[in-house]
Amino acid sequence: MAIQALINILLTVLWCLLTMSFSLGNMVLGYLFGLFAVYIMRNFLPGRFYLRPLFKSIRLGLIFFAELFKANIDVLKIVLGRKIDIQPAFFAYPTELTKDWEISLLSLLITLTPGTVVAAVSDDKKTLYIHAIDFSTLEEEIEGIRTSFENAIKEVGVR
Repeated sequence: MAIQALINILLTVLWCLLTMSFSLGNMVLGYLFGLFAVYIMRNFLPGRFYLRPLFKSIRLGLIFFAELFKANIDVLKIVLGRKIDIQPAFFAYPTELTKDWEISLLSLLITLTPGTVVAAVSDDKKTLYIHAIDFSTLEEEIEGIRTSFENAIKEVGVR
């Protein structure tokens, strides 16, 4: 995947040298031509086409920022409310992720979201122990994490 990006950059530089123009527009045009060439050669290069994981990573980042915004609003309602009506709880989240970086990323995203903290990971790396500041039901909490973060992480990691 990194070799594809390097080839694309080299093709962009080659385009700029051939046209003897290093303007931004010409560099973008050279990058797009290089991108097309790498896409055509993708079967001969190692890994999958390098823009696909980039788009999936950007999507994961957008999902995280949406969840971050929603969680901040929820915590703000708790803080500014007249009466603190919360149900804090620990719960076990069974993850389907297998790679260490995927589990670490999921733990990081959960911890960075206000109102939740990953307290521990089981030894077999199949369960995350999470503390939630306002716990509803186990099914809702598991489904919320699985549909937002875990599925997006799986898409980024697919080979």
